[in-house]
Amino acid sequence: MKKQLLCFVMFLSAFALFAQPVIKFDSTTIDFGSIKEEGGKASGKFEFTNTGDQDLLLTSVKPGCGCTAADYTRTPIAPGGRGFITATYDPYNRPGGFNKNIKVTTNEERFTDGSNASPHSIFIKGNVEKRAPSKFEIAGYKTGTGNIRIKENNLKLEILHNESKSFTIQVMNFSENESTFEPIGLPDFIIMDKIRPIQAGEEKEITFRYDAVKRGEMGSHRDIINIKTEDPAEPRISLFIDVMIKEDFSQLTPKQLQDVPRVRLDSLTINFGKVGKNENPVLEIKLYNDGKNPLIIRQLKSSNSTFTVVSDKNEISKGGFATLTVTLVSKNKKGKQNAIVEIITNDPTNSHLIINATGEVLQ
Repeated sequence: MKKQLLCFVMFLSAFALFAQPVIKFDSTTIDFGSIKEEGGKASGKFEFTNTGDQDLLLTSVKPGCGCTAADYTRTPIAPGGRGFITATYDPYNRPGGFNKNIKVTTNEERFTDGSNASPHSIFIKGNVEKRAPSKFEIAGYKTGTGNIRIKENNLKLEILHNESKSFTIQVMNFSENESTFEPIGLPDFIIMDKIRPIQAGEEKEITFRYDAVKRGEMGSHRDIINIKTEDPAEPRISLFIDVMIKEDFSQLTPKQLQDVPRVRLDSLTINFGKVGKNENPVLEIKLYNDGKNPLIIRQLKSSNSTFTVVSDKNEISKGGFATLTVTLVSKNKKGKQNAIVEIITNDPTNSHLIINATGEVLQ
């Protein structure tokens, strides 16, 4: 009797060992053929069967660029049961041929045995017929959704810390009615010339002035100018100004330039690796002064609040160093984190330093 029971247990163990879910797609490729760029999103459905002996569960569905998995079966699928993944492609501004993949992982043994198996891949492909250019694009106004448009809504500006600089933008009124063009809550360091309403069909050049002295902060900045118009389709438009404010060293004499501080970092990268949730790991970088006069840290700034940076001193004597402490604050964060840490100093030859910080916060 004991021998029979042992054989039965071994049989059940072997059955459990070989009983697995198995996904089998009816087809791994959907060909949309030729679709129009202006025709809206194209969708197709991948259907599959669980040909295994246990419930099948889709654990991850990751589409490639331009493609989305709009919907898929999220509940367990019994042996012999059917499931689906709906893939959608947006052809707008993507003329030409495309071949996009969707990576699918499941609870099949190959994904649960620790072997890091490659996901299943399914594909959508086709060709997007290029649309005729709009009146906005013909005139060179490619961004925006309304009839009052800025030709370039993202400008780059480099300016010295003790000066102000003018810049201009092109604006056009494509509507049949005149419209005001008024800034909303401009900061005091940006001034826009007053203008009369923009007439129907009129193109106008508008001048702004950026005052770095009033800005009072060196390094890189992104300033957003919001504009109010009378366009019902887009009554508020935004202009993005990426500014680099540098210290003016032009007044230094040749003798002074020989005696300037010289900055040096022992590393330009920081990698925290994998970080547990709610951990706050710390890494250090040393910043040296290889010059003849004191090195002054004008500014320390991180582009991502997940990373903070402080220095144990702001002035470094000849031959000395400061310790920069970078902390990854993982609270309420998940996944890969990246930041640019800016260091502004009074070294005329290398006043703007960048450290690339990375890390991954585990779930």
